[in-house]
Amino acid sequence: MNRKTLVLPALAGLLAPVLAACGGPDGAGGSGDPIVVGVATQMEATKDAPAPFDPAQAYDVDAMNVLRGTLQTLLRLPRTGTTPVPEAAKTCGFRDTRNEQYRCTLRSDLKFSNGHALTAQDVKFSIDRVQKINYANGPGTLVNDIDKVETPSDTEVVFHLKKPDATFPQKLTTPAAGIVDHQVYPADRLYSGFELVGSGPYTLKAEHSGEHINKIVFSRNPGYKGAVKPLNDKVEMRFFPSSSAMEKALRKGQIDLMNRGLSPAQVKGLQNSRNEHITLQEMPGQEIRYLAFNTKDPSVSNPAVRQAMAQLVNRSQILRDVYSYVGDPLYSLVPTGLTGHINSFFTKYGNPSVPAARQILEQANVHTPVKVTLTYTENHYGASTAKEFAALKQQFNDSKLFDVDIKGVDNWQQFRTDSSNGKYAVYGMGWFPDIPDADNYIGPFLGKGNFLNSPYRNAKIETQLIPATRQETDRNAAGNGFKEIQDILADDVPILPLWQGKQYVAARDDITGVEWALNSSSALQIWELGRGVSD
Repeated sequence: MNRKTLVLPALAGLLAPVLAACGGPDGAGGSGDPIVVGVATQMEATKDAPAPFDPAQAYDVDAMNVLRGTLQTLLRLPRTGTTPVPEAAKTCGFRDTRNEQYRCTLRSDLKFSNGHALTAQDVKFSIDRVQKINYANGPGTLVNDIDKVETPSDTEVVFHLKKPDATFPQKLTTPAAGIVDHQVYPADRLYSGFELVGSGPYTLKAEHSGEHINKIVFSRNPGYKGAVKPLNDKVEMRFFPSSSAMEKALRKGQIDLMNRGLSPAQVKGLQNSRNEHITLQEMPGQEIRYLAFNTKDPSVSNPAVRQAMAQLVNRSQILRDVYSYVGDPLYSLVPTGLTGHINSFFTKYGNPSVPAARQILEQANVHTPVKVTLTYTENHYGASTAKEFAALKQQFNDSKLFDVDIKGVDNWQQFRTDSSNGKYAVYGMGWFPDIPDADNYIGPFLGKGNFLNSPYRNAKIETQLIPATRQETDRNAAGNGFKEIQDILADDVPILPLWQGKQYVAARDDITGVEWALNSSSALQIWELGRGVSD
Protein backbone atom coordinates (compact mmCIF):
# COMPACT_ATOMS: atom_id res chain seq x y z
CA MET A 1 0.00 0.00 0.00
CA ASN A 2 2.54 3.87 -1.63
CA ARG A 3 6.41 8.78 0.88
CA LYS A 4 14.72 16.12 0.24
CA THR A 5 16.17 18.58 1.07
CA LEU A 6 13.87 20.43 3.44
CA VAL A 7 13.49 18.98 6.90
CA LEU A 8 9.96 18.17 8.09
CA PRO A 9 9.08 18.07 11.81
CA ALA A 10 10.04 14.90 13.64
CA LEU A 11 7.31 12.30 13.93
CA ALA A 12 7.45 12.36 17.69
CA GLY A 13 5.61 15.65 17.58
CA LEU A 14 3.46 14.88 14.57
CA LEU A 15 -0.12 16.08 14.69
CA ALA A 16 0.14 17.47 18.19
CA PRO A 17 -1.75 20.78 18.08
CA VAL A 18 -2.98 22.25 21.31
CA LEU A 19 -6.60 22.51 20.24
CA ALA A 20 -8.88 19.64 21.21
CA ALA A 21 -11.68 18.39 19.02
CA CYS A 22 -15.10 19.34 20.24
CA GLY A 23 -18.44 17.75 19.63
CA GLY A 24 -22.00 17.63 20.71
CA PRO A 25 -23.63 15.83 23.61
CA ASP A 26 -22.21 12.44 24.59
CA GLY A 27 -19.18 13.07 22.41
CA ALA A 28 -21.12 12.93 19.14
CA GLY A 29 -21.31 15.69 16.58
CA GLY A 30 -23.76 18.48 17.36
CA SER A 31 -25.89 17.60 14.33
CA GLY A 32 -27.53 14.35 13.41
CA ASP A 33 -26.22 14.66 9.85
CA PRO A 34 -23.42 12.24 8.94
CA ILE A 35 -19.90 13.52 8.35
CA VAL A 36 -19.28 13.08 4.61
CA VAL A 37 -15.73 12.35 3.49
CA GLY A 38 -14.74 12.52 -0.17
CA VAL A 39 -12.25 10.15 -1.76
CA ALA A 40 -10.90 10.61 -5.31
CA THR A 41 -10.28 7.01 -6.28
CA GLN A 42 -11.97 3.85 -7.47
CA MET A 43 -12.84 1.06 -5.10
CA GLU A 44 -14.14 -2.07 -6.69
CA ALA A 45 -14.14 -5.85 -6.72
CA THR A 46 -12.37 -7.48 -9.66
CA LYS A 47 -11.53 -11.02 -10.69
CA ASP A 48 -7.95 -10.66 -9.42
CA ALA A 49 -8.90 -8.54 -6.39
CA PRO A 50 -12.39 -9.68 -5.38
CA ALA A 51 -12.34 -8.62 -1.71
CA PRO A 52 -11.73 -4.88 -1.17
CA PHE A 53 -12.63 -5.12 2.56
CA ASP A 54 -10.68 -8.26 3.39
CA PRO A 55 -7.57 -7.55 5.51
CA ALA A 56 -5.78 -10.35 3.65
CA GLN A 57 -6.12 -8.36 0.41
CA ALA A 58 -6.42 -4.67 1.33
CA TYR A 59 -3.11 -2.87 0.94
CA ASP A 60 -3.77 0.61 -0.36
CA VAL A 61 -4.39 3.68 1.73
CA ASP A 62 -8.13 4.03 1.02
CA ALA A 63 -9.02 0.39 1.70
CA MET A 64 -6.93 0.37 4.86
CA ASN A 65 -8.67 3.54 6.07
CA VAL A 66 -11.97 1.68 5.72
CA LEU A 67 -10.67 -1.24 7.76
CA ARG A 68 -9.24 0.97 10.52
CA GLY A 69 -12.74 2.14 11.36
CA THR A 70 -14.39 -1.27 11.26
CA LEU A 71 -11.91 -3.94 12.38
CA GLN A 72 -10.19 -4.01 15.73
CA THR A 73 -6.50 -4.65 16.14
CA LEU A 74 -4.81 -5.62 19.38
CA LEU A 75 -3.02 -2.27 19.43
CA ARG A 76 -3.50 1.05 17.66
CA LEU A 77 -1.50 4.19 17.08
CA PRO A 78 -2.52 6.97 19.48
CA ARG A 79 -4.07 10.28 18.53
CA THR A 80 -0.53 11.69 18.38
CA GLY A 81 2.90 10.07 18.57
CA THR A 82 4.24 6.72 17.45
CA THR A 83 4.06 4.41 20.48
CA PRO A 84 1.19 1.88 20.16
CA VAL A 85 -1.53 1.80 22.81
CA PRO A 86 -4.01 -1.00 23.66
CA GLU A 87 -7.13 -1.43 21.56
CA ALA A 88 -8.71 -4.92 21.57
CA ALA A 89 -5.93 -5.87 23.98
CA LYS A 90 -5.86 -4.82 27.61
CA THR A 91 -2.09 -5.25 27.84
CA CYS A 92 0.70 -6.30 25.48
CA GLY A 93 4.45 -6.66 25.74
CA PHE A 94 7.58 -8.60 24.88
CA ARG A 95 8.32 -11.46 27.27
CA ASP A 96 11.99 -11.94 26.40
CA THR A 97 15.08 -9.78 25.96
CA ARG A 98 15.51 -10.63 22.26
CA ASN A 99 12.13 -9.31 21.08
CA GLU A 100 11.06 -12.73 19.81
CA GLN A 101 8.03 -13.49 22.00
CA TYR A 102 5.13 -11.07 22.32
CA ARG A 103 2.15 -11.65 24.58
CA CYS A 104 -1.23 -9.88 24.70
CA THR A 105 -4.22 -10.16 27.03
CA LEU A 106 -7.58 -9.25 25.49
CA ARG A 107 -10.24 -7.02 26.97
CA SER A 108 -13.19 -8.93 28.37
CA ASP A 109 -16.51 -9.48 26.58
CA LEU A 110 -15.38 -8.39 23.11
CA LYS A 111 -17.96 -9.08 20.39
CA PHE A 112 -18.17 -8.87 16.62
CA SER A 113 -20.93 -6.82 15.02
CA ASN A 114 -22.89 -10.05 14.37
CA GLY A 115 -22.96 -10.83 18.11
CA HIS A 116 -20.32 -13.56 18.07
CA ALA A 117 -17.77 -13.46 20.86
CA LEU A 118 -14.25 -12.33 19.93
CA THR A 119 -11.63 -14.53 21.55
CA ALA A 120 -7.91 -15.23 21.30
CA GLN A 121 -8.74 -17.99 18.82
CA ASP A 122 -10.09 -15.35 16.41
CA VAL A 123 -6.82 -13.42 16.71
CA LYS A 124 -4.80 -16.53 15.86
CA PHE A 125 -7.17 -17.42 13.03
CA SER A 126 -6.86 -13.92 11.55
CA ILE A 127 -3.05 -13.90 11.51
CA ASP A 128 -2.81 -17.50 10.26
CA ARG A 129 -5.29 -16.68 7.53
CA VAL A 130 -3.34 -13.69 6.14
CA GLN A 131 -0.22 -15.85 6.06
CA LYS A 132 -1.98 -18.79 4.42
CA ILE A 133 -3.73 -16.74 1.72
CA ASN A 134 -0.55 -14.73 1.09
CA TYR A 135 -2.29 -12.52 -1.47
CA ALA A 136 0.23 -11.27 -4.07
CA ASN A 137 -0.58 -7.56 -3.69
CA GLY A 138 -1.56 -7.83 -0.05
CA PRO A 139 -0.07 -6.89 3.32
CA GLY A 140 1.44 -10.28 4.12
CA THR A 141 4.93 -8.82 4.62
CA LEU A 142 3.67 -7.19 7.81
CA VAL A 143 2.94 -10.54 9.48
CA ASN A 144 5.17 -12.99 7.63
CA ASP A 145 7.83 -12.89 10.34
CA ILE A 146 5.43 -14.53 12.80
CA ASP A 147 6.48 -18.16 13.27
CA LYS A 148 3.41 -19.28 15.20
CA VAL A 149 0.58 -17.96 17.34
CA GLU A 150 -0.50 -19.69 20.54
CA THR A 151 -3.66 -19.18 22.61
CA PRO A 152 -3.15 -20.38 26.20
CA SER A 153 -6.68 -19.19 27.00
CA ASP A 154 -9.61 -17.35 25.43
CA THR A 155 -8.06 -14.02 26.42
CA GLU A 156 -4.33 -14.71 25.93
CA VAL A 157 -2.37 -14.59 22.68
CA VAL A 158 1.34 -15.37 22.34
CA PHE A 159 3.25 -14.52 19.17
CA HIS A 160 6.50 -16.35 18.48
CA LEU A 161 8.59 -14.49 15.91
CA LYS A 162 11.01 -16.06 13.45
CA LYS A 163 13.51 -13.29 14.19
CA PRO A 164 13.69 -10.47 16.73
CA ASP A 165 11.55 -7.49 15.66
CA ALA A 166 11.29 -4.38 17.80
CA THR A 167 8.75 -2.94 15.32
CA PHE A 168 6.31 -5.81 15.84
CA PRO A 169 3.98 -3.86 18.21
CA GLN A 170 3.55 -1.21 15.50
CA LYS A 171 2.76 -3.88 12.91
CA LEU A 172 -0.05 -5.12 15.15
CA THR A 173 -1.70 -1.70 14.73
CA THR A 174 -2.16 -2.23 10.98
CA PRO A 175 -5.25 -3.69 9.26
CA ALA A 176 -3.07 -6.66 8.25
CA ALA A 177 -3.51 -7.71 11.88
CA GLY A 178 -7.23 -6.87 11.88
CA ILE A 179 -9.31 -9.42 13.80
CA VAL A 180 -12.02 -11.26 11.85
CA ASP A 181 -14.65 -13.79 12.90
CA HIS A 182 -13.44 -17.35 12.32
CA GLN A 183 -17.07 -18.45 11.95
CA VAL A 184 -17.59 -16.10 8.99
CA TYR A 185 -14.33 -15.69 7.10
CA PRO A 186 -12.90 -18.64 5.12
CA ALA A 187 -9.49 -19.79 6.36
CA ASP A 188 -7.84 -20.27 2.98
CA ARG A 189 -9.44 -17.83 0.55
CA LEU A 190 -10.57 -14.21 0.33
CA TYR A 191 -13.96 -13.09 1.63
CA SER A 192 -15.32 -11.80 -1.67
CA GLY A 193 -17.80 -8.99 -2.02
CA PHE A 194 -18.65 -5.90 -0.01
CA GLU A 195 -19.68 -7.30 3.36
CA LEU A 196 -17.59 -6.87 6.50
CA VAL A 197 -17.93 -8.33 9.98
CA GLY A 198 -15.75 -6.61 12.57
CA SER A 199 -15.63 -5.40 16.14
CA GLY A 200 -14.38 -1.86 15.55
CA PRO A 201 -16.01 1.46 16.42
CA TYR A 202 -18.19 1.39 13.28
CA THR A 203 -20.21 -1.08 11.26
CA LEU A 204 -20.14 -0.80 7.49
CA LYS A 205 -22.64 -0.78 4.66
CA ALA A 206 -21.45 -0.35 1.06
CA GLU A 207 -23.61 0.98 -1.74
CA HIS A 208 -22.39 -0.18 -5.14
CA SER A 209 -23.26 -0.34 -8.82
CA GLY A 210 -22.18 -3.75 -9.98
CA GLU A 211 -18.59 -4.16 -8.83
CA HIS A 212 -17.94 -0.44 -8.28
CA ILE A 213 -18.48 1.07 -4.84
CA ASN A 214 -20.27 4.42 -4.83
CA LYS A 215 -20.57 5.08 -1.11
CA ILE A 216 -19.69 3.53 2.23
CA VAL A 217 -21.74 4.27 5.34
CA PHE A 218 -20.06 3.88 8.72
CA SER A 219 -22.50 3.69 11.65
CA ARG A 220 -21.40 3.72 15.27
CA ASN A 221 -21.14 0.18 16.58
CA PRO A 222 -23.19 -0.04 19.80
CA GLY A 223 -21.34 -3.18 20.87
CA TYR A 224 -17.85 -1.77 20.44
CA LYS A 225 -15.47 -2.11 23.37
CA GLY A 226 -12.14 -0.43 22.86
CA ALA A 227 -10.14 2.71 23.46
CA VAL A 228 -11.55 4.85 20.62
CA LYS A 229 -14.26 7.36 21.54
CA PRO A 230 -16.10 8.35 18.33
CA LEU A 231 -17.15 12.00 18.10
CA ASN A 232 -19.89 11.22 15.58
CA ASP A 233 -22.62 8.65 15.05
CA LYS A 234 -22.25 8.23 11.31
CA VAL A 235 -19.69 8.87 8.56
CA GLU A 236 -20.23 8.54 4.82
CA MET A 237 -17.35 7.97 2.40
CA ARG A 238 -18.19 8.98 -1.16
CA PHE A 239 -16.04 8.16 -4.18
CA PHE A 240 -15.28 10.59 -7.01
CA PRO A 241 -13.66 10.12 -10.43
CA SER A 242 -11.24 13.01 -9.89
CA SER A 243 -10.02 15.46 -7.27
CA SER A 244 -11.64 18.32 -9.20
CA ALA A 245 -15.05 16.63 -8.96
CA MET A 246 -14.42 16.06 -5.26
CA GLU A 247 -13.46 19.71 -4.71
CA LYS A 248 -16.60 20.85 -6.50
CA ALA A 249 -18.68 18.72 -4.13
CA LEU A 250 -16.86 20.24 -1.14
CA ARG A 251 -17.53 23.79 -2.32
CA LYS A 252 -21.20 22.95 -2.85
CA GLY A 253 -21.46 21.51 0.65
CA GLN A 254 -22.17 18.00 -0.67
CA ILE A 255 -19.22 16.61 1.26
CA ASP A 256 -17.58 17.86 4.46
CA LEU A 257 -13.94 16.82 4.10
CA MET A 258 -11.31 15.69 1.61
CA ASN A 259 -7.63 14.94 2.13
CA ARG A 260 -5.91 13.15 -0.77
CA GLY A 261 -5.10 13.73 -4.41
CA LEU A 262 -5.23 17.54 -4.35
CA SER A 263 -3.41 19.25 -7.20
CA PRO A 264 -1.16 22.23 -6.48
CA ALA A 265 -3.75 24.55 -8.03
CA GLN A 266 -6.41 23.09 -5.74
CA VAL A 267 -4.21 23.57 -2.68
CA LYS A 268 -3.63 27.21 -3.59
CA GLY A 269 -7.33 27.78 -4.30
CA LEU A 270 -8.49 26.11 -1.09
CA GLN A 271 -6.04 28.17 0.97
CA ASN A 272 -8.12 31.20 0.02
CA SER A 273 -11.58 29.74 0.60
CA ARG A 274 -12.43 30.99 4.09
CA ASN A 275 -15.20 33.09 2.61
CA GLU A 276 -16.76 29.85 1.34
CA HIS A 277 -16.63 28.35 4.86
CA ILE A 278 -13.76 26.01 3.90
CA THR A 279 -10.49 25.62 5.76
CA LEU A 280 -7.31 23.92 4.54
CA GLN A 281 -4.92 22.45 7.08
CA GLU A 282 -1.37 21.44 6.16
CA MET A 283 0.18 18.55 8.07
CA PRO A 284 3.59 16.88 7.91
CA GLY A 285 3.52 14.05 5.40
CA GLN A 286 5.35 10.76 5.04
CA GLU A 287 3.99 9.90 1.60
CA ILE A 288 6.65 9.12 -1.00
CA ARG A 289 6.57 8.71 -4.79
CA TYR A 290 9.04 6.58 -6.70
CA LEU A 291 9.78 4.63 -9.85
CA ALA A 292 9.86 0.85 -9.46
CA PHE A 293 11.93 -1.30 -11.84
CA ASN A 294 11.27 -4.83 -12.98
CA THR A 295 14.94 -5.76 -12.84
CA LYS A 296 14.33 -8.83 -15.06
CA ASP A 297 12.84 -6.81 -17.91
CA PRO A 298 15.39 -6.69 -20.76
CA SER A 299 15.10 -2.90 -21.16
CA VAL A 300 16.24 -2.18 -17.58
CA SER A 301 17.90 -5.42 -16.44
CA ASN A 302 21.34 -3.86 -16.82
CA PRO A 303 22.07 -1.86 -13.62
CA ALA A 304 23.84 0.77 -15.72
CA VAL A 305 20.53 1.68 -17.40
CA ARG A 306 18.87 2.22 -14.03
CA GLN A 307 21.88 4.15 -12.75
CA ALA A 308 21.82 6.42 -15.80
CA MET A 309 18.14 7.17 -15.20
CA ALA A 310 18.97 8.01 -11.58
CA GLN A 311 21.70 10.34 -12.88
CA LEU A 312 19.27 12.16 -15.18
CA VAL A 313 16.09 12.63 -13.15
CA ASN A 314 15.55 16.22 -12.04
CA ARG A 315 13.37 16.12 -8.95
CA SER A 316 13.44 19.85 -8.29
CA GLN A 317 12.19 20.59 -11.80
CA ILE A 318 9.27 18.18 -11.36
CA LEU A 319 8.32 19.71 -8.04
CA ARG A 320 8.57 23.21 -9.49
CA ASP A 321 6.80 22.69 -12.80
CA VAL A 322 4.26 20.00 -11.89
CA TYR A 323 3.63 20.30 -8.16
CA SER A 324 4.38 23.98 -7.43
CA TYR A 325 6.64 22.90 -4.58
CA VAL A 326 3.88 21.00 -2.75
CA GLY A 327 6.49 18.48 -1.66
CA ASP A 328 10.24 18.04 -1.35
CA PRO A 329 12.83 16.19 -3.46
CA LEU A 330 13.48 12.68 -2.17
CA TYR A 331 16.93 11.10 -2.40
CA SER A 332 16.19 8.18 -0.12
CA LEU A 333 13.56 5.50 0.36
CA VAL A 334 13.26 6.61 3.99
CA PRO A 335 11.70 10.09 4.10
CA THR A 336 12.85 13.07 6.09
CA GLY A 337 11.54 13.02 9.64
CA LEU A 338 12.33 9.36 10.30
CA THR A 339 15.44 7.96 11.94
CA GLY A 340 17.55 6.36 9.22
CA HIS A 341 16.96 8.96 6.53
CA ILE A 342 20.04 9.73 4.43
CA ASN A 343 20.35 11.33 0.99
CA SER A 344 22.06 8.32 -0.59
CA PHE A 345 20.95 9.04 -4.16
CA PHE A 346 22.21 12.62 -4.00
CA THR A 347 25.52 11.47 -2.51
CA LYS A 348 26.04 9.04 -5.40
CA TYR A 349 24.59 10.98 -8.33
CA GLY A 350 24.61 14.64 -7.28
CA ASN A 351 22.82 17.04 -9.58
CA PRO A 352 21.34 15.80 -12.89
CA SER A 353 24.11 15.38 -15.48
CA VAL A 354 23.88 14.15 -19.07
CA PRO A 355 27.67 13.66 -19.41
CA ALA A 356 27.77 11.56 -16.23
CA ALA A 357 24.82 9.44 -17.41
CA ARG A 358 26.48 8.97 -20.81
CA GLN A 359 29.67 7.81 -19.11
CA ILE A 360 27.75 5.24 -17.05
CA LEU A 361 26.18 3.77 -20.18
CA GLU A 362 29.38 3.85 -22.24
CA GLN A 363 31.38 2.06 -19.56
CA ALA A 364 28.74 -0.68 -19.52
CA ASN A 365 28.72 -0.87 -23.35
CA VAL A 366 25.01 -0.02 -23.46
CA HIS A 367 23.80 1.06 -26.91
CA THR A 368 21.87 4.33 -26.90
CA PRO A 369 19.20 5.54 -27.07
CA VAL A 370 17.76 3.01 -24.66
CA LYS A 371 14.08 2.37 -25.38
CA VAL A 372 11.97 2.24 -22.18
CA THR A 373 8.27 2.58 -21.36
CA LEU A 374 7.20 4.25 -18.12
CA THR A 375 3.73 3.21 -16.91
CA TYR A 376 1.60 5.08 -14.39
CA THR A 377 -1.86 4.95 -12.84
CA GLU A 378 -4.03 7.77 -14.16
CA ASN A 379 -6.31 8.38 -11.20
CA HIS A 380 -5.04 6.78 -8.00
CA TYR A 381 -2.51 9.48 -7.04
CA GLY A 382 -4.26 12.51 -8.47
CA ALA A 383 -4.54 14.37 -11.76
CA SER A 384 -0.96 15.66 -11.66
CA THR A 385 0.53 12.18 -12.16
CA ALA A 386 0.15 12.37 -15.95
CA LYS A 387 1.98 15.71 -15.99
CA GLU A 388 4.72 14.26 -13.80
CA PHE A 389 5.33 11.39 -16.19
CA ALA A 390 5.29 13.70 -19.18
CA ALA A 391 8.00 15.72 -17.43
CA LEU A 392 10.02 12.57 -16.73
CA LYS A 393 9.72 11.52 -20.36
CA GLN A 394 11.03 14.89 -21.51
CA GLN A 395 13.94 14.80 -19.06
CA PHE A 396 15.07 11.37 -20.23
CA ASN A 397 14.53 12.03 -23.95
CA ASP A 398 16.22 15.45 -23.90
CA SER A 399 19.41 13.65 -22.90
CA LYS A 400 19.37 11.75 -26.23
CA LEU A 401 20.41 8.71 -24.20
CA PHE A 402 16.88 7.35 -23.86
CA ASP A 403 13.85 6.86 -26.07
CA VAL A 404 11.12 6.90 -23.45
CA ASP A 405 7.42 6.41 -23.99
CA ILE A 406 4.77 6.74 -21.28
CA LYS A 407 1.53 4.83 -20.76
CA GLY A 408 -1.34 5.61 -18.39
CA VAL A 409 -3.63 2.93 -16.94
CA ASP A 410 -7.05 4.09 -15.74
CA ASN A 411 -7.91 1.08 -13.56
CA TRP A 412 -5.96 0.97 -10.29
CA GLN A 413 -6.57 -2.70 -9.52
CA GLN A 414 -5.52 -3.68 -13.04
CA PHE A 415 -2.42 -1.52 -12.71
CA ARG A 416 -1.48 -3.24 -9.45
CA THR A 417 -2.11 -6.72 -10.83
CA ASP A 418 -0.12 -6.11 -14.00
CA SER A 419 2.79 -4.45 -12.19
CA SER A 420 2.95 -7.34 -9.73
CA ASN A 421 2.96 -9.82 -12.61
CA GLY A 422 5.98 -8.14 -14.18
CA LYS A 423 4.19 -6.63 -17.18
CA TYR A 424 5.79 -3.19 -16.75
CA ALA A 425 9.50 -2.43 -17.07
CA VAL A 426 9.29 0.80 -15.05
CA TYR A 427 6.23 2.10 -13.26
CA GLY A 428 5.24 4.84 -10.86
CA MET A 429 4.08 4.11 -7.35
CA GLY A 430 3.35 5.93 -4.11
CA TRP A 431 3.63 4.76 -0.53
CA PHE A 432 1.86 5.77 2.62
CA PRO A 433 3.43 4.20 5.71
CA ASP A 434 1.77 1.34 7.55
CA ILE A 435 3.80 2.29 10.62
CA PRO A 436 5.90 5.39 11.39
CA ASP A 437 9.26 3.62 11.27
CA ALA A 438 12.03 3.46 8.66
CA ASP A 439 11.61 -0.32 8.53
CA ASN A 440 8.29 0.18 6.76
CA TYR A 441 10.07 1.88 3.86
CA ILE A 442 12.60 -0.96 3.60
CA GLY A 443 11.12 -4.33 4.59
CA PRO A 444 7.99 -4.33 2.38
CA PHE A 445 10.04 -3.43 -0.71
CA LEU A 446 12.84 -5.99 -0.47
CA GLY A 447 13.27 -9.73 -0.25
CA LYS A 448 11.06 -12.69 -0.98
CA GLY A 449 7.35 -11.89 -0.92
CA ASN A 450 7.86 -8.11 -1.21
CA PHE A 451 4.65 -6.27 -2.01
CA LEU A 452 5.90 -5.09 -5.41
CA ASN A 453 6.76 -8.69 -6.31
CA SER A 454 10.09 -7.27 -7.45
CA PRO A 455 12.68 -9.86 -8.55
CA TYR A 456 15.51 -7.76 -7.07
CA ARG A 457 17.47 -9.57 -4.34
CA ASN A 458 20.39 -8.55 -2.15
CA ALA A 459 21.60 -11.16 0.32
CA LYS A 460 23.33 -8.72 2.66
CA ILE A 461 20.21 -6.58 3.02
CA GLU A 462 17.89 -9.55 3.53
CA THR A 463 19.99 -11.76 5.80
CA GLN A 464 22.07 -9.24 7.74
CA LEU A 465 20.97 -5.61 7.66
CA ILE A 466 17.17 -5.87 7.95
CA PRO A 467 17.35 -8.46 10.78
CA ALA A 468 19.94 -6.32 12.59
CA THR A 469 17.81 -3.15 12.42
CA ARG A 470 14.78 -5.02 13.72
CA GLN A 471 16.66 -6.19 16.80
CA GLU A 472 17.24 -2.63 17.99
CA THR A 473 14.67 -1.57 20.55
CA ASP A 474 16.31 1.86 20.43
CA ARG A 475 15.31 2.91 16.93
CA ASN A 476 18.04 5.55 16.80
CA ALA A 477 20.56 2.72 17.10
CA ALA A 478 19.05 1.13 13.99
CA GLY A 479 19.87 4.20 11.92
CA ASN A 480 23.28 3.04 10.69
CA GLY A 481 21.83 -0.17 9.29
CA PHE A 482 19.11 1.73 7.43
CA LYS A 483 21.72 4.08 5.98
CA GLU A 484 23.82 1.18 4.70
CA ILE A 485 20.76 -0.37 3.07
CA GLN A 486 19.99 2.87 1.26
CA ASP A 487 23.56 3.21 0.01
CA ILE A 488 23.27 -0.28 -1.52
CA LEU A 489 19.95 0.66 -3.14
CA ALA A 490 21.50 3.80 -4.62
CA ASP A 491 24.13 1.56 -6.25
CA ASP A 492 21.68 -1.07 -7.56
CA VAL A 493 18.65 1.20 -8.22
CA PRO A 494 15.79 -1.32 -8.04
CA ILE A 495 13.71 1.67 -6.92
CA LEU A 496 14.25 5.35 -7.74
CA PRO A 497 12.81 7.74 -5.12
CA LEU A 498 11.37 10.96 -6.54
CA TRP A 499 9.66 13.14 -3.96
CA GLN A 500 8.08 13.33 -0.52
CA GLY A 501 4.61 14.80 -0.21
CA LYS A 502 2.83 16.97 2.28
CA GLN A 503 -0.61 16.20 3.66
CA TYR A 504 -3.59 18.52 3.38
CA VAL A 505 -7.07 18.24 4.83
CA ALA A 506 -9.75 20.51 3.39
CA ALA A 507 -13.00 20.70 5.35
CA ARG A 508 -16.13 22.74 5.83
CA ASP A 509 -15.56 25.04 8.79
CA ASP A 510 -18.29 23.45 10.92
CA ILE A 511 -16.31 20.18 11.04
CA THR A 512 -14.36 19.73 14.25
CA GLY A 513 -11.41 17.47 14.93
CA VAL A 514 -9.74 18.21 11.59
CA GLU A 515 -6.42 18.72 13.39
CA TRP A 516 -6.62 15.07 14.52
CA ALA A 517 -7.90 13.67 11.22
CA LEU A 518 -4.58 12.02 10.33
CA ASN A 519 -2.33 10.06 12.65
CA SER A 520 1.45 9.61 12.51
CA SER A 521 1.09 7.16 9.59
CA SER A 522 -1.13 9.61 7.65
CA ALA A 523 -4.08 7.25 8.26
CA LEU A 524 -7.55 8.79 8.36
CA GLN A 525 -9.14 8.74 11.83
CA ILE A 526 -12.83 9.21 11.04
CA TRP A 527 -13.80 8.85 14.70
CA GLU A 528 -12.10 12.18 15.51
CA LEU A 529 -14.49 14.16 13.29
CA GLY A 530 -17.52 15.97 14.66
CA ARG A 531 -19.91 18.71 13.63
CA GLY A 532 -19.93 22.04 15.41
CA VAL A 533 -21.26 25.46 14.46
CA SER A 534 -20.15 27.27 11.33
CA ASP A 535 -18.72 30.79 11.64
